[in-house]
Amino acid sequence: MKTRPNAVAVATALLGASVILLSASLYAQQPEGPQTSAPPPVATTPPPTTAQGAGSNEKILVPAGTRIGVVLENGISTRSAKPGDSVYMQTSFPITQNNRIVIPVGSYLRGELIDSKRPGKIKGKGEFRLRLNTLILPNGYTVNLNAAPRSADSGGKETMDSEGKVTGPGGKGKDAGTIAQTTAAGAGIGAIASRTAKGAGIGGGIGAAAGLAAVLLSRGPEAELPRGSTMDIVLERELSLDASQIQFTNLGQAPGVVQPPMRPPD
Repeated sequence: MKTRPNAVAVATALLGASVILLSASLYAQQPEGPQTSAPPPVATTPPPTTAQGAGSNEKILVPAGTRIGVVLENGISTRSAKPGDSVYMQTSFPITQNNRIVIPVGSYLRGELIDSKRPGKIKGKGEFRLRLNTLILPNGYTVNLNAAPRSADSGGKETMDSEGKVTGPGGKGKDAGTIAQTTAAGAGIGAIASRTAKGAGIGGGIGAAAGLAAVLLSRGPEAELPRGSTMDIVLERELSLDASQIQFTNLGQAPGVVQPPMRPPD
């Protein structure tokens, strides 16, 4: 008589076979050679940005009212000037902030004439007005500005107001001199021609009339700023500069000194 296998024995045999198969499978997946754990990932830190980096937003503010010394590069005269004409200047003295040069010597400024008026034949002085609107630093960095001249040394008798208007000298003294000269010359010619006091008086009257005619046909002195004139310009609003653009390797050179030409007295 055959006996049935014990259920507990069968279950034990199946469990043992499963353990053997599982161990063999794990051993087959194990790579050969000694095993080490992988190193943890190394965190990297990006380098800090500098003032010259693209991410820099530092601003340098040059306050309104700052005076900048400049030299005129092209002469201006009411004889030929007209509104819209360009005006070119160069800085002659550096502007600093916190012991740092922010506008070097040799920086360029560009402006334009706003209006220009020639002197009249009977009355009225020559005058023109100018404004500065562009600043170009030696490295090419260009910014907009709003500035006007406040004083000028032109070698003449021009005056300048707080809005940048240049006014030429009056011509009354010159006109009086012209009439006096022609009167004296006419009197002399009349006296020589007639050899009488009456002739001198007639000649003087004719000379005075000629002098007056000359005055009425001629204009007064032109308003001028010759090339090489020195000026102070004043910022009328705050000037904002990008700090990353003023890391100068070349601080520029002072413009050559050009003396304004000698001008005859009026």
